[in-house]
Amino acid sequence: MRIAGVEFSSRLILGTGGFPRLETLADAIAASGTEMVTVALRRIDPGARGSLVDVLDAAGVRVLPNTAGCYTARDAVLTAKLAREAFATEWVKLEVIGDERTLLPDAVELVAAAEQLVDEGFVVLPYTTDDPVLARRLEDVGCAAIMPLGSPIGSGMGINNAYNLRLIREQTALPVILDAGVGTASDAALALELGCDGVLCASAISRAEDPVAMARAIRLAVEAGLLARTAGRIPQRLHATASTAEAGVAEFVHPAGGDPDGGPDEYVHPSDPARPLQ
Repeated sequence: MRIAGVEFSSRLILGTGGFPRLETLADAIAASGTEMVTVALRRIDPGARGSLVDVLDAAGVRVLPNTAGCYTARDAVLTAKLAREAFATEWVKLEVIGDERTLLPDAVELVAAAEQLVDEGFVVLPYTTDDPVLARRLEDVGCAAIMPLGSPIGSGMGINNAYNLRLIREQTALPVILDAGVGTASDAALALELGCDGVLCASAISRAEDPVAMARAIRLAVEAGLLARTAGRIPQRLHATASTAEAGVAEFVHPAGGDPDGGPDEYVHPSDPARPLQ
């Protein structure tokens, strides 16, 4: 996966929120194989030692600050600038929430914030809905990737609109990273099969009964989804298609001169030279 000229061998990005212990987070990072994790600047103190920052330093992963908790373009831009100073990175995962209950993005504020941040030199990865028109607007203002949701954040409902994801994939050359709604490994595999370049997972891993096992499962699912996509699935058909060709099928035949014992017909392959002539 290549984002803004940077190559990643892992297509899984890990969210750091919701883990019960820092030790579990460290183990999940290792199990996931991820090279980039996202952190909410408003929820951590980048200068605090013995904290999340130390865990991420020890893991050697790239930190992608996000603007979680922002409801206006103004707040999101300000948060991104603070994150740039705190983490010394121009990269930001842009979130501008428009509804407290669903945590769906505010499209108008999102595009406004993205445009301003791009103009100021940020590498912007926007969390967005699965609306292809909005995705195009974000691409037009210069975002480095498109990060559509599969379903609302933390819902675990998987991909609700595969059709729209396919449209987004079809219309853009930017990386497409599924950014919300993953509930289990099969959701991640489907995202890759639909053409996504990567998956961002947070709650699906951090709130699993065994976060480390789920991190490994989703890692394998991402790899399996990509492999399945490149292998090429068969066309979907309304009716059944036999997997075995009809030519050369063995037949039941009566032995020449009849069966003196009155037994069942013999099972003879057409290529058998002993097969009686019809």
